[in-house]
Amino acid sequence: MTGRTTPPQTLHVDSAAREIAPDGSLVRPLLRFAQGSMARFEIAAGQTTSAVAHRTVDEIWYVLQGDAQLWRRCEGADAVVGITVGTCVSIPCGTAFQCRGGAEGVAIVAVTMPAWPGDDEAQPVSGFWKKPMPGFWERPADS
Repeated sequence: MTGRTTPPQTLHVDSAAREIAPDGSLVRPLLRFAQGSMARFEIAAGQTTSAVAHRTVDEIWYVLQGDAQLWRRCEGADAVVGITVGTCVSIPCGTAFQCRGGAEGVAIVAVTMPAWPGDDEAQPVSGFWKKPMPGFWERPADS
């Protein structure tokens, strides 16, 4: 035994809760340890998230489906990149970012390090695109 306090876990994405992330995207929190957590995010076709910056966590994203444009501002440098299936991007702590779904929307899996601490982690910032309409996702009912 290695002294671990968390037993191995298994979760199918269809069993994960559906929530609205602080940036307005649909999120399904998956598994977590204190050192990191994983979630699946979806942004609808043509929809734009609110711009935010994380206070204490880093993230790595991997695009599962669709495409989007991702704006990031770090240390005064702005860049917009296209992200498609198979693209992996990093969002270091303090980086401002905003995402806009492509023609079919986008599904992303994200790893957050350390684990996501709560909604006050994401601080609103001025974004690249016009702020989206509030509530572009209907708050889903738990199944």
